Amino acid sequence: MVRYAEPGAVEWVESGGGPLIAVPETVLPFWTGADGGDAASDYDRACEVDGHVGLLPVGDRTALVLGDEPASTAYLAAHGSFVRWCAANSEEEALAGVAAALDTADWEPEVSWHVPGPVLLFDAAWPGAACDRADHVRVALDPGRYAVRAAEVRPGPETWLNVVQLRRLADR
Repeated sequence: MVRYAEPGAVEWVESGGGPLIAVPETVLPFWTGADGGDAASDYDRACEVDGHVGLLPVGDRTALVLGDEPASTAYLAAHGSFVRWCAANSEEEALAGVAAALDTADWEPEVSWHVPGPVLLFDAAWPGAACDRADHVRVALDPGRYAVRAAEVRPGPETWLNVVQLRRLADR
């Protein structure tokens, strides 16, 4: 993980140029990343996601793909959101407008994501079994269903972010 400011303040994940993926810890061994031999790999499936977010089956669960931009990404628990730093002069500038941006965002249609608990966010090219050696962040989610929505926001003249917000839904 990358840190731009104080250690432990905000942890950012970067990719080698492709999408990031949030895989439930319970199914990490089933994500093979770019290892696929002659067949299409899990990474290839993640690259096919069109737009800011998509869901892919992994084992008996579903992973969340953060597509579109290979931007540095952090999870801000206070906002229940992944923040993708596309353009800003500093981390402080990137984070300063998040709260207002979430209130005024023009959201894309949301998807429903069921998670069994914590997920790991990492470069989709890495196999899940090896993500402990890769740039990753553990996101402590409570088990249940979440509404996931994404938006591109520009909270400042030189600041551009993609945000992916998770909102816990009532159990049925």
